[in-house]
Amino acid sequence: MQYVGIDVSKAKLDCLWLRDPDNLKVKTKVHENTKKGHEKLIAWLEKNVSDDPGDVSITIEATGIYHETLAHTLFDAGFNVSVINPARSKDFAKGLGSTHKTDKRDSCILALFGCRMKPDLWQPEPPEARELKALLARLDALEGDCQRERNRLEKSEFSASSEVVLESLHNMIHELEEEKKRLVKQIDDHIDKHPRLKKDRQLLETIPGVAAVTSRIMLSVIHSRPFTKASQLAAYLGLIPVKNESGVFKGRSRLSKTGPAKIRNKLYMAAVASLKWNKDIIAQQNRLLKNGKTKMEALGAAMRKLVQICFGVVKNQTEYCAQAA
Repeated sequence: MQYVGIDVSKAKLDCLWLRDPDNLKVKTKVHENTKKGHEKLIAWLEKNVSDDPGDVSITIEATGIYHETLAHTLFDAGFNVSVINPARSKDFAKGLGSTHKTDKRDSCILALFGCRMKPDLWQPEPPEARELKALLARLDALEGDCQRERNRLEKSEFSASSEVVLESLHNMIHELEEEKKRLVKQIDDHIDKHPRLKKDRQLLETIPGVAAVTSRIMLSVIHSRPFTKASQLAAYLGLIPVKNESGVFKGRSRLSKTGPAKIRNKLYMAAVASLKWNKDIIAQQNRLLKNGKTKMEALGAAMRKLVQICFGVVKNQTEYCAQAA
């Protein structure tokens, strides 16, 4: 197996082939992060690394949206692609004693990570999950725009601004609200069009505390990656507890918060609702508070428990049934 690391940025791809892992002999090449640049990259890999894509392992970092097209292109070409969390490569670099940070150095770290750590191979999202994810991202952007316009309206009303400005703000908020309604309908129609998504959403909404917003989000997350255990899903969302203890010092645990923050924000509100209606989560909170945990620790555990329940009903294809007495 030949190992390649690619440091991805908006404009370019810094590629490094680990020719000799033991002696750190490498060969590098820079390509543009464009469709034409991806084609040149594949040609370079086939000419210099191996003419069989199945013999090449490529490691890249998840960098927002800039790595996605590249990952799909390399996967379709038959290469073994691993997309890793940047935090993992950063910790790996610290373990190697790396202090300098350059694009070439980063690509070398990624190649070494692929060679020594053997990360899981990346699988593209199903088309329906990818479309759902894009629609939800657009809805989230619209909600942000709408909230900003409301904030401007409040400020303008407080400062007795021009009537023309106030009318413009009211018009903009109205248009954004109408577009949100239209997009929500498109999202619901998209889910209903795919039987598996529709069935899983129905199962998710049998859970007390999970309504339309949370079911859409969890549907997108669960179908976007091949999670095999609820703990993997919780770890991806940054909901696993992290302890801070040393010697006699006993710190309190906190959430790792390594996953997507926007999804955690929505799950926070869902967990608050679950603490009123979900018997299992209420029982867990009472037990944790009785054992000396803080309210925030109990709330973090409620978020994690809710995610685990969501994963369970989808994996087992059964409606939610409370376990607490």
